[in-house]
Amino acid sequence: MVEVQERTKQTEGAAAIRDYLLQGITQGSLTAGQKLPTERDLAERYKVPRSAARKILAGLETEGYITRAVGSGTFVADQTLRQPQELPPINESHVSPAQIMEARLLFEPGLAELAVTNATPADFARFAACLEKSEAARTIEEFELWDGALHQAIAAATHNTLVIRFFELIHTLRQQAEWGKLKRRSLTPERRQATRREHRDLVEAIMERDPERARKSLATHLRKVRDNLLGY
Repeated sequence: MVEVQERTKQTEGAAAIRDYLLQGITQGSLTAGQKLPTERDLAERYKVPRSAARKILAGLETEGYITRAVGSGTFVADQTLRQPQELPPINESHVSPAQIMEARLLFEPGLAELAVTNATPADFARFAACLEKSEAARTIEEFELWDGALHQAIAAATHNTLVIRFFELIHTLRQQAEWGKLKRRSLTPERRQATRREHRDLVEAIMERDPERARKSLATHLRKVRDNLLGY
């Protein structure tokens, strides 16, 4: 019984140390650069072992609230460094087709690999529908619509919200006027046929649950799109 009471006191004391420091830092009574009490001082004040005080300080350091330097002491960290910086909005006119293709080549092959793991039979059916519509397309605009729809379906097949959001950003940038002009100019009948074959190979790799082949297939496809689009 005595041991239980002692452990309870130590737990409460450790929590009190954290509350004291965290409230002081977040409410401004402890300011950036201010030196904090030592482990020994905190342990004595709150009647806990030094190991308990040390654990609390280590946790606050990991969270970015304090910094510690051997021989100097423990200090309140600059809290502005803890705040996530809001990213500025992307000005679409400042993103070139070349930059879009660089981003796609970095990002989308890994996306295909993840789709291999997470895609469901419903996703497979969606792939098949996109392929069918793409192959039946009679105009460049219709072909481009279903081309984009297939890539969207593959992104959706990852079932990863963050990955899908990244993809949506890239897909939105593809709607810019300059991209459309380049795509219409580069999409010859021969290139459209080649794209259909590349899409079928990609979908087949995903449906056969072959991650390496899916990654390579999409990377190869995107390099050919880049070369035709930008004249590499």
